[in-house]
Amino acid sequence: MCSLKSQVTSPNPRQLAFIALREIHKGAYTDIALDRVLQKVDLLDSDRRLATELVYGCTRRQRTLDAFIDQLGKKKSYQQPKDLRTILHIGLYQLRYQERIPPSAAVDTTVELARKNGFSGLTGFVNGLLRQYTRIATQPLNLPENPVERLGIQESFPDWIIQVWAEQLGFTETEQLCQWMNKTPSIDLRVNRLRSSIEEVEAALQSVSVITQRLPHIPQALRLISSAGAIQNLPGFREGWWTVQDSSAQLVSYLLDSQPGEVVIDACAAPGGKTTHTAELMGDCGTIWACDRTNSRLAKLQENAQRLKLQSIQIHTGDSRNLPQFKNLADRVLLDVPCSGLGTLHRHADARWRQTPQTVQELCVLQQQLISHTSSFVKSEGVLVYATCTLHPLENEGVVESFLTEHPNWEIEPPNPHSPPAAYSTPEGWIKVLPHRHDMDGFFMVRLRKKRKKNHEY
Repeated sequence: MCSLKSQVTSPNPRQLAFIALREIHKGAYTDIALDRVLQKVDLLDSDRRLATELVYGCTRRQRTLDAFIDQLGKKKSYQQPKDLRTILHIGLYQLRYQERIPPSAAVDTTVELARKNGFSGLTGFVNGLLRQYTRIATQPLNLPENPVERLGIQESFPDWIIQVWAEQLGFTETEQLCQWMNKTPSIDLRVNRLRSSIEEVEAALQSVSVITQRLPHIPQALRLISSAGAIQNLPGFREGWWTVQDSSAQLVSYLLDSQPGEVVIDACAAPGGKTTHTAELMGDCGTIWACDRTNSRLAKLQENAQRLKLQSIQIHTGDSRNLPQFKNLADRVLLDVPCSGLGTLHRHADARWRQTPQTVQELCVLQQQLISHTSSFVKSEGVLVYATCTLHPLENEGVVESFLTEHPNWEIEPPNPHSPPAAYSTPEGWIKVLPHRHDMDGFFMVRLRKKRKKNHEY
């Protein structure tokens, strides 16, 4: 096998993708593994895009790619040497999902990849399996009868996620949701209305040939619909005119609806997208306590706040389950809890394979602890917004319903009917963004009001 150093000296995008995927299969996060490899080389933009597409695509689609290996090879995918399995994934992904790459190029470059990485004796096998695929490419994959397994293999998701979604949406919508999650994610901006306007940012981006699109119901959101290059080099970034934030995440601060002069606590604040948005909506007038357990993540929040020229944010390092100094301090609390992220699986390619029913149960315990403790931060008649970027009812409705049962002095308060979140409100008062319906990250949020104490409770 070649060493990492010798492999990276030749900036071949498929070789770089192989190195990153090998690290991912050992447990590295997709974005970190890819960045680590790309930082070592100077690539053309087209080669960088190809390496990125192969890494994210092979990670997302690995169950489907394994099914093709199982169908075409004499040995099942799990019986193949790990590195050879990764190489076959790269070849099959190009043949299956990359229409602009000629099949002959996909086959030949994958055979060369096998030769370069210690599988010279198996290049005939690699060539044969990939060419066999090209002969059956127009035929459907052999799939089991069980509808959960069938959809899981077809769209490359674990069965348990398919089951959770199908119970909520049915199989037709679950298939649509899976297909949406397998698309390359878009980039949304949030215009800082204290420093610029949506018209000014549109014009500035248009001047460098970046096309944008406004989004319904979300007044400060712009979606990039053309290639933009390095985000930090776009006009307005250094001036604090805008920041990157998915459009559905922007709904959370509108639901919180903080007013100038209020005290707000963002209990799980890093990396700070919702914190800075809240400050902007308050006119940067008031106090926002941004809390998180991790100094490094808070440092990123502070950097963003400084770039956006926001003064109202106070940083506090600590676990929000143990901050007694905040009791009854806040007019409003934002609780964007750690969650399984099932609404953002298109952005985090490996998350579908990392999360399990057990990790969801563990997260539910943490979420229940956080909402119970942070509710004590809220003054009488104050507001708490609970939010997640997951599509799992145990972490969403389940946590909130349990909290309301144990805390009868709280109630759901529907959003203002004229506010952006109202377009996504349910009869129960939940705000639910479903990606395949709304073309945004999946989100759940609810606004809770602390009831005024009766005289005999004092």
